[in-house]
Amino acid sequence: MEYTEVMVRYGELSTKGKNRKDFINRLATNVERVLKDFPQIEFHPRHDRMHIILNGAPFTEVDKRLKKVFGIQTYSPAIKVPKTLEDIKKTSLELMNETFKPGMTFKVNTKRSDHKFEYDTNQLNNLIGDYLFDHIDHLKAEMKHPDLVLRIEVRQDAVYISNQLLHGIGGMPVGTAGKAVMMLSGGIDSPVASYLAMKRGVDIEMVHFFSPPYTTEKALAKAKELTGILANYAGKINFIAVPFAEIQETIKEKLPEGYLMTVQRRFMLQLADRIRAKRGGLAIFNGESVGQVASQTLQSMVAINDVTTTPVIRPVATMDKTEIIAKAEKIGTFDLSIQPFEDCCTIFAPPRPKTKPKLDKAREYEARLDVEGLIQRAMDGIEVMPIYPNEKFINDKIEEDQDLLEFHIHNAI
Repeated sequence: MEYTEVMVRYGELSTKGKNRKDFINRLATNVERVLKDFPQIEFHPRHDRMHIILNGAPFTEVDKRLKKVFGIQTYSPAIKVPKTLEDIKKTSLELMNETFKPGMTFKVNTKRSDHKFEYDTNQLNNLIGDYLFDHIDHLKAEMKHPDLVLRIEVRQDAVYISNQLLHGIGGMPVGTAGKAVMMLSGGIDSPVASYLAMKRGVDIEMVHFFSPPYTTEKALAKAKELTGILANYAGKINFIAVPFAEIQETIKEKLPEGYLMTVQRRFMLQLADRIRAKRGGLAIFNGESVGQVASQTLQSMVAINDVTTTPVIRPVATMDKTEIIAKAEKIGTFDLSIQPFEDCCTIFAPPRPKTKPKLDKAREYEARLDVEGLIQRAMDGIEVMPIYPNEKFINDKIEEDQDLLEFHIHNAI
């Protein structure tokens, strides 16, 4: 059947007070953004729900996209019919025939905003229920916990009928909690942390450190492609690439091995904080999980966090690795995260990093370097690009490398 509209019900937004309108408007904007490929669709956000008028747009495609919009609790596709009993009966039967399976229970739930309609709520419930019993075999009624609820809404302009209650992913609309930067490595944890940040309404921009020639273009492409997967939940995410090779070379040359990782992370956090301030962010997010690696012990966090007073938020801090992997698989980032393209953290990883670095030592060693000069040169080299849902980068890079290889082979011959 061709659905004519989708009724969207808000989740946690229902608990908001005076700023509820701002949350609803942001949700409407986010929904419009993910459905921008369908210019015929109309959006009508209201106090208690949003009506999406499809105007011929395919519900199957709309459904796929609504499932990834934070702030939606449930939604139902509906069919608009004229306000006659025969039309209501006919459409109700067609809808039930599409979704009913033997053994299922059902009930009819009618609401009227047009109180001048010739049948009241109970009459319409009984009339439609009796009609369905007469035309569908093995149908059973259940008032408390039915498998199917046929919802009939009698409004001023028409009657709207639905019998599916589909679940969204909840959370808060992206953008309602403000803006922040996310330190994206390209591993398993930081994409999951990104997803969880967006679920709480944070508008994130990705900060990724890369170290050419030590890291490959494929590693950079992998981080961009991960951002493309996560952009499904936001519509668009800005990707900020930060050159980090000079800082890593300098640290490796001048500092003791045990503190390479600690001081390197201090530089990363300082750069992320500079970028946050420059771009109007309020916080820094990362994918650290307590005790998972040497840089994520509480002692390391103290030594690293020392460089900023900006809130550093770690959404996966208390999750086990198995929990993080399960979430990565669910949101679609796991398979890409485990691709073996080394990032700047693994290339320069010392064999025996300090798991309990001393704060005073970290400060002392860092002070030996031209901190401001190194940071400023890295800031001068950053590149910002918007990334949209499901944009691909790795295949393009592989094809580019293949073309280059064939060119060199041809010239050699």
